[in-house]
Amino acid sequence: MPLGFNLEAGSSGDILPIIKWDAKAGDLLRQDRFQASDGTWQKDEQELSLPIQMAMDLGAIEVGWLSFASGAPDFQMAKITEPFPEQPSQDHKQAFRVRVATKDLGLREFSHSAKTVLRALDGLFRQYEAEAPAHMGKVPVVTISGTETIKINSPQGELRFKVPEWSITEWIDRPKVMDGGAAAPSEPAPAAVSQPPAAAEPTGANLF
Repeated sequence: MPLGFNLEAGSSGDILPIIKWDAKAGDLLRQDRFQASDGTWQKDEQELSLPIQMAMDLGAIEVGWLSFASGAPDFQMAKITEPFPEQPSQDHKQAFRVRVATKDLGLREFSHSAKTVLRALDGLFRQYEAEAPAHMGKVPVVTISGTETIKINSPQGELRFKVPEWSITEWIDRPKVMDGGAAAPSEPAPAAVSQPPAAAEPTGANLF
């Protein structure tokens, strides 16, 4: 596997707003933190409609281990060019972390530790490795077109999970936001409003 994951059954970085993938429901969610009127910090989650495109900094992806045993995410990661780190504890699961960005989402972090999603990411990274030499200095635009259902047999019976159906559909100049530009605003996103379909499919050229 090019990302170094062991997919057989059986570093903290900057704090950024995140997007999440629900591997059971097959939902892509944006999560924003905001300060309520009483001064407490709250989280707001909203589903992102598919298909969706985003610039994904696969050249700087991190791999390693993730645990939520303490109640907060504990990342122990390394760059893809560095040796895969040792597992810190039995509570830590293999994981990846990568930065993504669009004009509407700003700069965000996307991570996961489910093996079904790691396998899907591994396939996406193979495409990146094959195409990157012809696109030096650029970053890939990843299109998530839908979901794929994965069935796994377990002692409890058949389990079903959903992974993103994604691929690199374009390469663009590296967005400034990926090198320290403004991140997403720390406030809830406006509620989604139904609109008629767009006249044309979005392209990487209008992501920023």
